[in-house]
Amino acid sequence: MNKLVETYCDVDDFSKLFFPSWQRILLENGEIKRRRACRLSPSEVMTIIIHFHQSHYRDFKNYYLHYVCRQLKAYFPELLSYTRFLALMPSVVVPMCSYLTSKLGKPTGIQFVDSTKIEVCHIIRAKRNKMFEGVAHHGKGTMGWSYGFKLHLIINHLGEIVALKLTIYFRPVHAVGHFQARFLK
Repeated sequence: MNKLVETYCDVDDFSKLFFPSWQRILLENGEIKRRRACRLSPSEVMTIIIHFHQSHYRDFKNYYLHYVCRQLKAYFPELLSYTRFLALMPSVVVPMCSYLTSKLGKPTGIQFVDSTKIEVCHIIRAKRNKMFEGVAHHGKGTMGWSYGFKLHLIINHLGEIVALKLTIYFRPVHAVGHFQARFLK
């Protein structure tokens, strides 16, 4: 649990600097919105998300319901329900990206490049998927066909992430044109 406390302290220190400056530059559309305080702070939400990726759990639902709600209740006494926590997660996307960017390693001269697929859903259910409709694409990699995105990482010899990029699968124009030409005849 020492790693959890260390992560929380680091995220909380970052949040104390980030949120006031971020609130100053946000634009408003003129609508009056309720700003009811949440029981969990953004630092706690970000810590739970980061800790999930450091854990051995493969899906977030089991992690939250079986580990956080049972084992970490002492660390997070004001826990929310699973569905409420999911609704709260998009509110910390920008701070989370800024925090992770601040933790990138420095180039040391030796870097390794690798990529992996991030599937939105199984390839069979791709036509029914509405989550990333128009954004995610079909693509073929070394592990076969998939539907989603590709994550590219550059890592230094110390194992620190130096840079990362999320891309969509490339669709060659000539292949699409050839496909259309064959079926339009």
